[in-house]
Amino acid sequence: MRVISIRWALLTAVLAIVFSTASQADDRDRTDFSTRGLQAKIEYCKTCHGLSGQGYHGFFPIPRLAGLQTEYIENQLAAFIERRRENKYMYDVAHVLSPATRAALAKHFMGLNAKPLGGAPRKLVAMGKKIYEDGVPETNVPACMACHGSEAKGQAAIPRLAGQLQDYIVNKLVNWNKERGQDPKHPDISAIMLPTSHNLTKSQIAEVAAYVSYLQ
Repeated sequence: MRVISIRWALLTAVLAIVFSTASQADDRDRTDFSTRGLQAKIEYCKTCHGLSGQGYHGFFPIPRLAGLQTEYIENQLAAFIERRRENKYMYDVAHVLSPATRAALAKHFMGLNAKPLGGAPRKLVAMGKKIYEDGVPETNVPACMACHGSEAKGQAAIPRLAGQLQDYIVNKLVNWNKERGQDPKHPDISAIMLPTSHNLTKSQIAEVAAYVSYLQ
């Protein structure tokens, strides 16, 4: 009886080692798969947003992601998923991402520091700087720097504007209420920009967008 007990104890110990080793291997496989999966998502994002997240000038301007705050990126991905922000392409991309993947992607792009693409008319920069720093008092437009910072690098959920493509900013501000805040029952931080987008003329939008597009 004692021999059987000893053999059983030995068998139990061996099985414990085998399953422990297998479990560790499974954990490594899951980690490797997760890493590979994330890299695949990053490569997919690069297809539109550029190799360094610098954005792309095209028929539909595609925004710079490099240097954007993680909180802002995660918030926008959630807004696409929840239909608070309308963009059929980004809904298809975002709704299959897990929260952990969204966080990892946000961290990756925040860590990039691509050189601004530029391309905006230089003649607009001086007036754009004035609007950015002083606002437009006569139409109740506050200084952009009050929220986005003196260097336009943003904070928390308020996005970095430095280096963002001029044509992208123009497109977003001109069409703000057609894309942002699409769920009135669940308003988000985008509501802050609604009055400003309405009170700026298209030429003023182009000027301020030109100014921030050249900032590093």
